[in-house]
Amino acid sequence: MDAIIIENVSKSYGETPAVSAISLSIRPGELFGLIGPDGAGKTTLFKILVTLLLPDQGRATVAGYDVVKDYKALRQLVGYMPGRFSLYPDLSVQENLAFFATVFGTTIPENYPLIQEIYSQLEPFKDRRAGQLSGGMKQKLALCCALIHKPEVLFLDEPTTGVDAVSRKEFWDMLRKLNERGLTTLVSTPYMDEASRCDRVAFMQTGTVLAVDTPSAITNRFTKPLYAVRATDTYQLIQDLRLAPFTESCYAFGEFLHLTVKSAAVSDRQIDSYLLDNNHRNIKIHPIQPGIEDTFMALMTQPEPTA
Repeated sequence: MDAIIIENVSKSYGETPAVSAISLSIRPGELFGLIGPDGAGKTTLFKILVTLLLPDQGRATVAGYDVVKDYKALRQLVGYMPGRFSLYPDLSVQENLAFFATVFGTTIPENYPLIQEIYSQLEPFKDRRAGQLSGGMKQKLALCCALIHKPEVLFLDEPTTGVDAVSRKEFWDMLRKLNERGLTTLVSTPYMDEASRCDRVAFMQTGTVLAVDTPSAITNRFTKPLYAVRATDTYQLIQDLRLAPFTESCYAFGEFLHLTVKSAAVSDRQIDSYLLDNNHRNIKIHPIQPGIEDTFMALMTQPEPTA
């Protein structure tokens, strides 16, 4: 049986749909990522799966338990780390961990082996108030509190948002080690680079799922020529390139623009000629291999299917 089964789940806030007829299944022991920007519906879906929200339509099960009918039993089986730091800032590191262990009817020593490697980094600060920890240390403490009752399924809602790059890498290294122990983990993130660290991902946008597959399989869907374009005046350049007859899409990507052209028949000379005709000179352009973010942007800009 799949660890998580979602069948046509929908949820709206008033007239605004947050999640629209989503269906997904996550396998036992899988590290599964929900990837998408703010407002994609990731947090709403998480809250439904951890029994904090009722779906308007559809049904879902976690570890074999229905999220509506079996909510009391299910809450004992899941670990949940919300997007915002939700521990008690005036309690110490040790006090927070002891409190959450008590809530779930367990003790720190009973399940300490599961969190030992993570908590060892916090132990020198065990008497420090949680509100005085750095961003990375707060996330590690929140992860320990989510794991202290040895959950069957772990839910992490944008756990590395606002955390520095080094702490982000450390956090994902910890997730992979937990995954190697067989813990089913569903994690959401707006960072495309983190998608490559998941076993499978679902790309979400405006409450719908655009694609579900392994990161490499999704990237392989990108089949059109892609160029990196560098210039000083990127604002006007991106406007002009979006109007070019050969352009499929064009968007900012760090210091570059990423330009997708409609077919391999479009030549470098054709692009250069168009740039010169529109008074863009000294533009550096070269072909590149697409990354997972390019694939996501391509999926987002696909035209709506016609009837």
